[in-house]
Amino acid sequence: MYTPAGYSEAPPAPPAYDAGPPVPPASAPAGFPAPGAPTPQAAPPGAYQVPVGGYAPSPGGYQVPEVPARKSGFLGILALVLAIVAGVVVPIVAGVAGFEIGVRIPSGIDTNDPELLSTLSPARDQVLWAEIAFWAGTVLGIAAIVIGILGIVRRQGRGAGIAALVVAAIAPVIFWVVLVVTIATGTASGFLPAT
Repeated sequence: MYTPAGYSEAPPAPPAYDAGPPVPPASAPAGFPAPGAPTPQAAPPGAYQVPVGGYAPSPGGYQVPEVPARKSGFLGILALVLAIVAGVVVPIVAGVAGFEIGVRIPSGIDTNDPELLSTLSPARDQVLWAEIAFWAGTVLGIAAIVIGILGIVRRQGRGAGIAALVVAAIAPVIFWVVLVVTIATGTASGFLPAT
């Protein structure tokens, strides 16, 4: 065996230990098991017992969480329908009434006249229809906003709820623009010569 310079050989292995003759096991006192003899240990009183069918197998590692059932989009759709009625149908009714108001009122209105509202007397039915349309649109628009917010918060038709909020918010502007334009158009049509 090769030993590099500066190193000595490994010391020899020590002699094996002689254990001597085996010792007989000690005897246990009367009524007790002998030491070293395995005995089953009983469960302490009140301890849990193994279930009758045994333990259930472990479910394993990672499990995919259950996907919650998709909620109905009814609230958002209802809000959108109400907003469309408030933003489209109501201005159409107001536009028809506004045109008739413009045709029936006198062309020369004096704003300093204390009886200014009496100039609307010839068109009182049309004014009533325009007012009914205004209040119906207001109620429908507010309902669309409230139901749209509920649909957004509850995630029941979120996209339709957002669209309902937008339509219901611009519906009053649409109403007044249509009413003013149709009253002006009706008044201007009174100036046209009859053919």
